[in-house]
Amino acid sequence: MSESKAMILGASGTVLNADEIALYRDERPWGFILFARNIQEPTQIADLVAAMRDAVGRPEAPVLIDQEGGRVQRIRPPVAEKYPSAAELGALYRADREKGLRAVWLMSRLHAFDLLKLGINVDCLPVLDVPVEGASNVIGDRAYGFDPGTVAVMGQAAAHGLKAGGVLPVMKHIPGHGRGMADSHHDLPVVTASREELEAHDFVSFRALKDELMAMSAHIVFTAIDPDQPATTSRKVIEEVIRGHIGFDGLLMSDDTSMNALKGTIRERAKRIAGGGCDIILHCNGVMEEMKAVVEEALPLQGEALRRAERVEAAFGPVDGESEQRLRQEFWGLLASS
Repeated sequence: MSESKAMILGASGTVLNADEIALYRDERPWGFILFARNIQEPTQIADLVAAMRDAVGRPEAPVLIDQEGGRVQRIRPPVAEKYPSAAELGALYRADREKGLRAVWLMSRLHAFDLLKLGINVDCLPVLDVPVEGASNVIGDRAYGFDPGTVAVMGQAAAHGLKAGGVLPVMKHIPGHGRGMADSHHDLPVVTASREELEAHDFVSFRALKDELMAMSAHIVFTAIDPDQPATTSRKVIEEVIRGHIGFDGLLMSDDTSMNALKGTIRERAKRIAGGGCDIILHCNGVMEEMKAVVEEALPLQGEALRRAERVEAAFGPVDGESEQRLRQEFWGLLASS
């Protein structure tokens, strides 16, 4: 794995083309990410995942997906059931704490059943952002609630459910996207809250899960910490807040390099990500020319980034042996009774 480069790349379609295979083989991304454009039916998905790993010669290379439930669910019926949003689970938690926590664990455990049989071993979940009044709907019902305590305990249960099924979680979007008044897919959100407000609200859920192995950054400017750079490219935010105040020592990947919250060319964005302190550059859209630009700036995994990546790969493995059918019945029964 020491030969791998510090990047995660996507693919353009449902099968790899010759250019993608050559790029992966020659440039050796550490991992891959799938989107809806890559999804048709189970055999095709499993074959695509296997082809990605074959190209880099690593049978356990991480393959990620955003399988949250609600509106962010890349694998949908009939391949996977239509799952509720985090907000729906949060409502159940507020009505009955025990039921809510069990439901969020169960849903993550079911995600693990769905994903691992296809070869996908990382889910970009839980969403630990805590929205505030008036924030962009880019988070919205993807959040478990509007208070840090709820988000933290629900996020912990979600992470535990994934790991029980042999799938590793990625916390997002550290150190918090909840105050973003713009959608970072299109514009750069600027948060003017004080450091004290942020530490009392936005950062709390991430501190509670600081020992998880992976997290995804937020493309958000926090003017109280670094008025010039979004968290993804800010060495000050990463060192003082993510590594310092929050205490996260896991693998930090950027959010998608192609999102328009980041300015400049793809290569310029990738260079700032690598220079700011993220361990891994994430590029999602599968556009070949953009991936080639990322390749130019991605460094070989080394030092602390390599140590963190090795910890991730060492954690793949144990599955709890639970009955899928029994857990599905329990989950949907819980929702029906609420």
